[in-house]
Amino acid sequence: MSEQRVPEVPDPPTIRAAIGLGCRAPSVHNTQPWRWVFDGTRLHLLRDTDRQLTAADPRARQAVISCGAALHHVRTAFASHGWRTDTVRLPDPPRPDLLATLEFQPWPNPPMGVFRRAEAISRRYTDRLPLAEPVGWGSVRLALDDLVSPHEVTLDVLDEDARARLSVASEQSDALRHYDMDYQGELRWWAGHPGTPEGVPPSALVSESERSRVGVARKFPTPGPSARRGDLHDHARLVVLTSTDETPSTWLHTGEALSAVLLECTASGMSSCALTHITELSAGRRLLSSLIAHPGIPQVVIRIGTAPDDQQPPPTPRRPLVDILTVQ
Repeated sequence: MSEQRVPEVPDPPTIRAAIGLGCRAPSVHNTQPWRWVFDGTRLHLLRDTDRQLTAADPRARQAVISCGAALHHVRTAFASHGWRTDTVRLPDPPRPDLLATLEFQPWPNPPMGVFRRAEAISRRYTDRLPLAEPVGWGSVRLALDDLVSPHEVTLDVLDEDARARLSVASEQSDALRHYDMDYQGELRWWAGHPGTPEGVPPSALVSESERSRVGVARKFPTPGPSARRGDLHDHARLVVLTSTDETPSTWLHTGEALSAVLLECTASGMSSCALTHITELSAGRRLLSSLIAHPGIPQVVIRIGTAPDDQQPPPTPRRPLVDILTVQ
């Protein structure tokens, strides 16, 4: 009788290190709606249904996109430690909260791009301030197309004329939500509070005057008047991640593509800001659909530019590892 082969798996310190780094991924309102379970051979990603935004995200689309970003971040972190992760997405249809299962194989020589993007994880942040034009955009754009293509989404770059129309759509979105007390209560719960392991802290928010110079931005509770970056008006590129359908699998892939874009931009010295408020309402989606050159469903808008200063805000908080990782 042949002996059963014992699968090779990362040791516990590597698992904790990779999950801890990977969960620096962005999420809607920094809700961090994910849980990880390691059963001894496989790693499982689950959506934490208790952290869903019932007013802003009733179908959990943004929560699944957030989990997809965490999935890509974590896989990138494991790859930088020499582990390939074979991933089955939505492996158990009766359990929609189980989003992915990962099995491990040693990977002694991952591509150099993996290490660039893994190193960028701890430096990436959401820059809501005005940005200058991205330097070296042409070559980075080609790399981004290659990175999103495995996830069956397209990266559509909007022309400069679209900025004014998107700014109007952004303002209309805020106006439509102004008297939505559930939405406003949710926003105040998750934003503007210092010293918590979740949510958007005051240091990551912008004042009304700063937001007016960005144009395309979600309106959060503001931390007060400020004049960071002087009189700079936003010249970031506006790109849209567009899918062909609207399913949890698509949302998960969208999050993975989003992660790849943000990390590659960070590794290339650019700053970025992912925006989902325009795609929360049908009017915003219709406008975005009219601005891209092919049929599709807009999922996420991303601002990509260059921060004109070297002053990076403090990292946004993250939940302790013990709250998101279970080792069986």
